[in-house]
Amino acid sequence: MFEKITPEQAGVSSREVAKFIRLLNKRNIPMHSLLMMKGDKLFAEYYWAPFHKDFNHREYSQTKSFTSVAVGLLWEDGLIDLDRPMAEYFPEKIDTTLPPHLAKQTVREMLTMTTVGECARWFDEHDEPDRTHLYFNLKRKPGRAAGTIWDYDSAGSQVLSNLVEKISGMSTFDFLNERIFKHLGTFRTAEMLKTRNGDGWGDSAMICTARDIMSFARFVMNYGTWEGKRLMGEEYLRLATSKQKDNIEYDRHIFRQGYGYQIWRTENNGFCFYGMGSQYTVCLPDLDLILVCNADTQGMAHACDVILGMFFDIVVESMGSSPLPEDKAAEDVLAEVTRDLKLVCIKGGEDSPLRDEINGTVYRCFDNPQGIKSLFFRFDVDGLSGELHYENAQGAKVLPFRINENTFCKFPQLGYSQDRGGLVTTDGSMYDAAVSAAWLQEDKIGIRVQIIDRYFGNGDWIFAFKGDNLTVRMTKSAEDFLDEYVGQIVAVKEK
Repeated sequence: MFEKITPEQAGVSSREVAKFIRLLNKRNIPMHSLLMMKGDKLFAEYYWAPFHKDFNHREYSQTKSFTSVAVGLLWEDGLIDLDRPMAEYFPEKIDTTLPPHLAKQTVREMLTMTTVGECARWFDEHDEPDRTHLYFNLKRKPGRAAGTIWDYDSAGSQVLSNLVEKISGMSTFDFLNERIFKHLGTFRTAEMLKTRNGDGWGDSAMICTARDIMSFARFVMNYGTWEGKRLMGEEYLRLATSKQKDNIEYDRHIFRQGYGYQIWRTENNGFCFYGMGSQYTVCLPDLDLILVCNADTQGMAHACDVILGMFFDIVVESMGSSPLPEDKAAEDVLAEVTRDLKLVCIKGGEDSPLRDEINGTVYRCFDNPQGIKSLFFRFDVDGLSGELHYENAQGAKVLPFRINENTFCKFPQLGYSQDRGGLVTTDGSMYDAAVSAAWLQEDKIGIRVQIIDRYFGNGDWIFAFKGDNLTVRMTKSAEDFLDEYVGQIVAVKEK
């Protein structure tokens, strides 16, 4: 496993792979890793620094596909019935009379995301740490009959994970590790975060390497075998990866090909594990081809079409059924394109005449959503790096940056979740971050913050100066954090 071959040996030119990666960089896609495998051999494995092959990456909703496989194992063991109402498995979680449609909603209907709808966003329900209890006791309007309309239901995926944990007596991760992962020889450093009440976070929080998820994809595309040994029956995996329900309502065309059991259908008769921020694992059985992608494209509506569109249009369309002749010149082109891959950063001017004027100048802020009281910039002598100093409700903060490239640091905000999602921490932990800055105009500087930890997110901060006045606009794309860094600030020079 993970033996490497050239793209030519996989049936595609190195020039086409180089074209794909060059365009990802041209479109400023915040790529973290990209792997492609033909058969059981890698013909592409690239990481954008600081990411590397041993980095354990948050997979977000790709986790749902892992949970689906765990449900399938229970079904194979005869421990659950896919057509039994899910509520019957959790009588202890139900405090009220269920709406009729919810009472009848089956495990299979939850696997296919054809549920009754109107599910709570659990981050907003801070008084309810038990997501399964919330799912069944949420006050709902009269809902549709389950099994009718496809509608993305992440809360239902969590209930499926809790079913695995209740029936198996193990965490979802440990159950999969015992039955599958340890036989693959991967997932040795992987983990799954937990919800506030300690359940496995089975709809969003698998954390593993790109090679880990590649091995899992190969196992699924083998329909349950690994190196000739059967670890799981073929029937469930065939159903899970095939079209069970239409999902034409979905807004990304590549994924409007139908939906299986917590697994998406794609173009070219493929299927995909799909997570927020462009966590993709695309399996194309007809070509015996797998793509694994990790990134953080939150806030970039076009990213899916760019990454997967180019994968299908460039790599898949040009791949032949047999190896190509060796092409040293093409391999050299690919080597040059991938020689120094780095995480994207904000780009702009290197310097501004305004730098000396604002260096060390304190700006007092009027009331603002962020609660920032004051701020100032401190630039190094060469102007190529510096720090943003500011004071908010937690006290004095310092955020280092470099101009037109990333610097790596701890983002200074305290209290963000760690092992348990949605749970405020008090241990002083902070998230790893990549921070860059650039002069967008002579009187405007931008800062790009990328959180690159167990939790991923990003923020764009624009500082526009005019005379003694400063206007700041902060936006973020992150789930359940960076909320303190959203809104507009108006400030004036301290006299």
